Amino acid sequence: MLMSLFRRGRDRDHGRHGLSYEAQRALVTAGDPGGRRKLARATDTRPEMLYYLAGQGDAEIRRDIATNRATPVQADRLLADDVDVEVRAQLAHKIARLVPDMNAEERERIGALALETLETLARDQLPRVRAIVAEEVKSARGVPRELIRRLAADTESIVAAPVLEYSPLLGDDDLRELVAAGMASDALDAVARRDSLAAEVSDVIAATLDVAAVATLLANESAQIREDTLDALVDNAADVDTWHPGLVARPELSIRAVRRVSGFVAASLLEILARRNDLDDATRKDLDQKVRQRLRESSGPEGDAEAARTHEVTDAGLVDDEALQAAIDGGRRDFVVEVLARKTALETTTIDKVMRSGSAKAVTALAWRAGFSMRSAIQLQTGPARIPPPQVLMARNGTDYPVPPEDLAWHLEAFL
Repeated sequence: MLMSLFRRGRDRDHGRHGLSYEAQRALVTAGDPGGRRKLARATDTRPEMLYYLAGQGDAEIRRDIATNRATPVQADRLLADDVDVEVRAQLAHKIARLVPDMNAEERERIGALALETLETLARDQLPRVRAIVAEEVKSARGVPRELIRRLAADTESIVAAPVLEYSPLLGDDDLRELVAAGMASDALDAVARRDSLAAEVSDVIAATLDVAAVATLLANESAQIREDTLDALVDNAADVDTWHPGLVARPELSIRAVRRVSGFVAASLLEILARRNDLDDATRKDLDQKVRQRLRESSGPEGDAEAARTHEVTDAGLVDDEALQAAIDGGRRDFVVEVLARKTALETTTIDKVMRSGSAKAVTALAWRAGFSMRSAIQLQTGPARIPPPQVLMARNGTDYPVPPEDLAWHLEAFL
């Protein structure tokens, strides 16, 4: 019966490749799930049939209608309030892509109802649906600014973060107000990642002293940061290791700040500071003395004792992040290579090749494979691997590896 309807519909169709009106209506009224599903998916199904099925079909059929670009906007608006979350999620993907790309004729004809549908989805009770909308419109200009503001102010970071990082509709004043109103660390981190961040926005991010967001801000080469803002961060940076590489790399760092930073950063970063070309003679001489002093300390009795302790725990298979970082800070590159070789089961020649590659991701992958923290990965990059601070791969959320495990494995395999 079903196949005969499809054949009969094609035979009676006048210029269309699908079913005739009569055949489509017969499938709808017959109540056959398979036939209805075919209609729900077809791009040439009559609008009135799709509208009917949007209100009368089962959940699977409504999901198909939600994804169908031929579905009339009236049916889309109906589905925006659907009880099934998958229906709303599929609709969010479609409508959030369609609205920004509408031409003038489409906006005149169906724009108001389409925007109403989009705004309904942007206010959905489930963060997942709102997050889909945010991800789809994060870079769009053809959506209402008020919609973007609402998404940016969402209390769920998965909703707010995409538009906070990318939306061209958020101005500096918007960003300052949103940060000042308070937001989760992940959302603040997204603002800190924005391209060409204005100094006024950097000021309010820095004022939060959020560890992860400030680290991201300092590592953002395109962000403008005032000299006095950096000075204030330096005053709070001694015990926040994740800020150190970014601070050392900032071109706006004042001579006063350089002197302050030199008192607490690792030896590897101290060497980078000493190579800055904007230092006066007195500051450069002071930094050179500090570098030599650090080297003497690392080879003296205390350094020898630390090396002996690290060798002991390495032989027992118990090298931890503290021991590794002590070795890095002490400038014991050969020992660090040996530790990584033991922990990763790779040849020391391979470890040395990775460390000399200049690849921040490959060096980070070594730390990951060896079971060390992202903090150790940062020190490996800035220390023995000598990755320039602007290229250092920073932690996500202050402590997490920013690259998925499968990607880290791939970057490492390239050297095997």
